[in-house]
Amino acid sequence: MKSIVVILLFLSLIGIPIHAQEQQVVVPYTLADRDRAIRTEARIETLEAKIQSLDKRFDDVHLQINRLEDKFDKYFMWGFGLVLMSIFGLIGFVIYDRRTTLAPVESKTERIIKALKEASEKDPALKEALKRTALW
Repeated sequence: MKSIVVILLFLSLIGIPIHAQEQQVVVPYTLADRDRAIRTEARIETLEAKIQSLDKRFDDVHLQINRLEDKFDKYFMWGFGLVLMSIFGLIGFVIYDRRTTLAPVESKTERIIKALKEASEKDPALKEALKRTALW
């Protein structure tokens, strides 16, 4: 039984390549096919040239965008610096103005307190009032 199976298997393996060769069909390669292949290659070459020119244009646009970004960064930093300097200048002016405005008021207050102390030496009620407010 084994020998029959081996023989059948051997014959079937030999028959497969023979059967495959019978199914092959020869397709002739004509001059029209050759011309079509040449035209296709020419179109591919022109498309590659166009792609290279587009790549160059994209690179140029990329460089222009980078230059514009650099300019924008420079102007932005200048603007930011100006705004900060304006803010610090305003804060400095407010502090200066406050000191100059308060200086005359402080001197007048000191003179009023001095006058009240002198008047309190003659009036005991005023002296008590100044002691309660911690001005004596």
